[in-house]
Amino acid sequence: MTYSPLTIKRSNVLGDIYKQCDAIESIPVYLNDQSGELLGFVKEDSGRYADVFTFHLSETVCKQLSSNNFDFAFDFDYSDETTQSSNEKRIKLNYILLIPKKHAPR
Repeated sequence: MTYSPLTIKRSNVLGDIYKQCDAIESIPVYLNDQSGELLGFVKEDSGRYADVFTFHLSETVCKQLSSNNFDFAFDFDYSDETTQSSNEKRIKLNYILLIPKKHAPR
């Protein structure tokens, strides 16, 4: 399978858990749930384009993702650490789920 990388700001992917989430190296991306299709993986860039996720998915899935056809869901574990700005526990992502959006009939 050919992968077409797509880069998205971390805050756009993580939403409310953005400030709690630890950096990742590489984690899998699944369709709907962990038993669903393995679509590829995501890496966090720390170089020139810091604070972004680069999704390595098929060209078709990248096009759908860039067209806002998916919602994100996450599996994560809490760490023993808390964030500096509050008492919220830090989060370590295990994988990301892409959930197809249900489009309203026209």
